[in-house]
Amino acid sequence: MATSKKKKTSAANKNGNTWSGRFDEPVSELVQRYTASVGFDRRLAEYDIQGSLAHARMLSGAGIIDEHDLAAIESGLGQIRDEIRNGEFVWLLELEDVHLNIEKRLTTLIGDAGKRLHTARSRNDQVATDVRLYLRAAIDDIIGLIHSMQRALLELAEQHVDTVMPGFTHLQVAQPVVFGHHLMAYFEMLKRDVERLSDCRRRMNKLPLGAAALAGTSYPINRKAVAQQLGFDGVCENSLDAVSDRDFAIEFCAAAALIMTHLSRLSEELILWMNPSFGFIDLADRFCTGSSIMPQKKNPDVPELVRGKTGRVNGHLVALLTLMKGQPLAYNKDNQEDKEPLFDTVETLTDTLRIYADMLTGVRVNRDAMRAAAMRGYATATDLADYLTKKGLPFREAHEAVARAVRFADGSARDLSALTLPELQEFSRLIDGDIYAVLTLEGSIDSRDHIGGTAPAQVRTAIKRARKWLS
Repeated sequence: MATSKKKKTSAANKNGNTWSGRFDEPVSELVQRYTASVGFDRRLAEYDIQGSLAHARMLSGAGIIDEHDLAAIESGLGQIRDEIRNGEFVWLLELEDVHLNIEKRLTTLIGDAGKRLHTARSRNDQVATDVRLYLRAAIDDIIGLIHSMQRALLELAEQHVDTVMPGFTHLQVAQPVVFGHHLMAYFEMLKRDVERLSDCRRRMNKLPLGAAALAGTSYPINRKAVAQQLGFDGVCENSLDAVSDRDFAIEFCAAAALIMTHLSRLSEELILWMNPSFGFIDLADRFCTGSSIMPQKKNPDVPELVRGKTGRVNGHLVALLTLMKGQPLAYNKDNQEDKEPLFDTVETLTDTLRIYADMLTGVRVNRDAMRAAAMRGYATATDLADYLTKKGLPFREAHEAVARAVRFADGSARDLSALTLPELQEFSRLIDGDIYAVLTLEGSIDSRDHIGGTAPAQVRTAIKRARKWLS
């Protein structure tokens, strides 16, 4: 009986798993494929090595491993890092994940010293550390890409501080604005996005390593030394929370979903404006495709895909929230499912921001079409109401008088500015010859000369503030 059990144990150990001594039979091939994460978590390899080096140096400093072991570990991990970077590393499915693949290769290279590296840690706190290191670097890259897009917005806005276009509400002509002002609205959205990412980074930048599996460790470790080596602002102060927390991933995905939502809104506008019915802008050919059957077509594929990929990122956020909602403390295997949504969110957002910054440099603006559209829809009607109010008429009465004037002008297919003075005076005797300066597009725009307004002077000031914020 003992011999039979020994044979089973040996069979289990053929998997090469660090935990296989507990089991009487090897994991089935189907279960290996189902539970393995190495196909996607190998993205964490650089961060896994970074964390392991810091952990090994701490173990040596605490006298838990000797200097010879540390030197061997540093040399071995350096070789493994080079193999991974050069595409020479052999990833094995049966070793489950990035951590065990690297550990197995390390022990092959340096023997027992490699086996001592895992002292005073678990894969639970190891992966939590790796993901935070990965996401911290990703956030830094993404903020840089947002800044690049903001600079592209500023360049375009600066060219169009006096380009008149219709401002819309309910997608109906509302009041005239300048195109530069419209673009600066997206700068403000992206500015808030940067602030959200920075807040997320600050909360995330705490070290889980040292929590071990869930309860901490009996070894005399120095967590603060490891945190300092890895650039963390501090340590996670509860070991259970340290290994099971994925708030930072959810928070990042929420911020990413908002960024993609902002980009999707801009994409929708670019698509509309490129339509010949608007004709406000054209996109450079490199961001568009044609039709397989209609030779005249120029399709705005990139903005359309941004709209579509926004739904994908939103879905990842919901997936992570759903993943975490029923988990008891502490770590559960469910958490393996956090990585693919997170990785895809990072990659989708990174690619989208990179392409958007370039796409904005290829936007060609049709000023005449924008101005002609602003002339339709009685965009200066509110200015006429404000004019009457300043003359002493209560605003609600002014609103009614102008509504009747618009109805009259619409019946004769003329703009308010094309009505004669006697015709305008039919709606209020307070109207005088100075009204025509008010009813021009430039007069309307120039009158909004306050912080946040669409007057060109204010747009120039806003651009200046924005450049200072970016510097």
